[in-house]
Amino acid sequence: MAASEAVLQVVCGSSSYDFHNVRSNKSKGFNTRKRSSVHVQAQLSSRPFRASKGKRVFHGTDKLESLVCNCKRVESVNGDTNNNHEGAPSKLDKIQNSGSLDEIVTDSTRHGEAMGLDVAVKHNNGGFTSKDKLHIDGLSRDSLNKVSGNSIEDEAWDLLRSSIVYYCNNPIGTIAANDPSSTVILNYDQVFIRDFVPSGIAFLLKGEYDIVRNFILHTLQLQSWEKTMDCHSPGQGLMPASFKVRTILLDGDDAATEDVLDPDFGEAAIGRVAPVDSGLWWIILLRAYGKCTGDLSVQERVDVQTGIKMILKLCLADGFDMFPTLLVTDGSCMIDRRMGIHGHPLEIQALFYSALLCAREMLTPEDGSADLIRALNNRLVALSFHIREYYWIDMRKVNEIYRYKTEEYSYDAVNKFNIYPEQIPPWLVEFMPSKGGYLIGNLQPAHMDFRFFSLGNLWSIVSSLATAEQSHAILDLIEAKWAELVADMPFKICYPALDGQEWRIITGSDPKNTPWSYHNGGSWPTLLWQLTVACIKMNRADIASKAVQVAERRISKDKWPEYYDTKRARFIGKQARLFQTWSIAGYLVAKQLLANPDAAKFLTNEEDSELINALSCMISANPRRRKRGRKKQSFIV
Repeated sequence: MAASEAVLQVVCGSSSYDFHNVRSNKSKGFNTRKRSSVHVQAQLSSRPFRASKGKRVFHGTDKLESLVCNCKRVESVNGDTNNNHEGAPSKLDKIQNSGSLDEIVTDSTRHGEAMGLDVAVKHNNGGFTSKDKLHIDGLSRDSLNKVSGNSIEDEAWDLLRSSIVYYCNNPIGTIAANDPSSTVILNYDQVFIRDFVPSGIAFLLKGEYDIVRNFILHTLQLQSWEKTMDCHSPGQGLMPASFKVRTILLDGDDAATEDVLDPDFGEAAIGRVAPVDSGLWWIILLRAYGKCTGDLSVQERVDVQTGIKMILKLCLADGFDMFPTLLVTDGSCMIDRRMGIHGHPLEIQALFYSALLCAREMLTPEDGSADLIRALNNRLVALSFHIREYYWIDMRKVNEIYRYKTEEYSYDAVNKFNIYPEQIPPWLVEFMPSKGGYLIGNLQPAHMDFRFFSLGNLWSIVSSLATAEQSHAILDLIEAKWAELVADMPFKICYPALDGQEWRIITGSDPKNTPWSYHNGGSWPTLLWQLTVACIKMNRADIASKAVQVAERRISKDKWPEYYDTKRARFIGKQARLFQTWSIAGYLVAKQLLANPDAAKFLTNEEDSELINALSCMISANPRRRKRGRKKQSFIV
């Protein structure tokens, strides 16, 4: 009984239990993998920093041993195990007092049973039970009301809840897709960090907070796990791309099972690419949780503060690059296959900038953080200037590039990156409207990627990486090029598609990224929520509302595909999974925000006056522009 109480208190985030008196009676024999199929140990305020040979090492808790979650043996515990604020009645108390317990019992089963998870029974009205006890912690009162199922939104909520994954009887995330027609699962039965963000926001806006809190804390524990490929380990702050919940039998007891978390840091991913964006999205979601719930205790925890700093140190580490942008490999973000985005892709820079702002807001002031915060502020100023100055193009800028002189060697060169005018693609002249503009996809020496990447541009608006004038110009372009970017289903992930010899060279003849398919110009419904946040921020919600109406014409009939193919998004993607969770969640978040635009403030970043002043100083007092006539001539050796 004492062990089961400890398990429940750990999962619910309580730290008042005396863990030094807890001993695991089933803590060995099941770790047969070299890295991470191991049980998650209890976490107090001290932070686990390193994992070795599949075991977690905790500093500062000498007597703390691993705490096994024996899901089948957890007994019911008297008292409130809910994660509500102190003093608030639990959901269980409310139901018991209302006498409505019988209304939440049905015979339907969650999809988790097919995945080998510890299955909880999901009911038509949104309630959940495990096989042993009623489980409703973290679900709002609204989720217990019977849904009519007559609308697309009701259907979406049912599908989203059916995708929930449980760890030790507690919701911890949502699987990537729940497609019963698919014969090859691959990794679509896992919880992806980036994929869960719209799901988490949908639950936050619905008032169902616990699944987001659990997700944040459990993925934080995975951050310090051993991650090695071919005897090499990446930086310590790396967050996993995804994780899977597995249920295993305990040795010596066929009646007892245990949930384990099995993360993937890129070792098993196609291409073996580390997910750079996972840690950035984690920080953004953490800040959204605090803003939406008003509960700052999570972000103020010592382990969470340490996790934020580890991500920042990894991103702010010194390197050889002369630019303030993050240098990454191809496939390290939402576009996770070879698409020619290696270098300094806009999507990563927008998320990086947003994560820096969110982290600065959440970091607790202390002596040890002074240098980190100083480096963070310096990077914010430099990154903002770099993107606004060099990534922005409109008709005037294109004409300027068209007249560039090349091979300029001087501090005052206009063509700083030695861009050749011949790089301007023919399609750009037709695509660029007279009113409007956008941030290009990538910038490197002698190379500008002129493709329009939707997520990078939309999140630049959300995070204030783009100026207000640039943000409106991006939305002007979206309106002007509606037929190209939205057409029959929002929203093009990038425009235009690579084809012909260019497609063969850049993608390596990738059969999944054929022209106007998947990441190569495919249309992704999940981008609806980023579009909606950006439009609401700029007081142009009518654009998002129009896009949602376009999606509603067919997305439910088409069974919520992952993406659409062809120039106008006429076809369901040839390899698209149906009932894709972030397509469902993206639609729900868009609907919720359009119904309550003020909630978008939980996700947006506003530019502060200090940053604006610093940018003004950079433009007006560039040290490279000082006159050198009176100085002694110097020579470069």
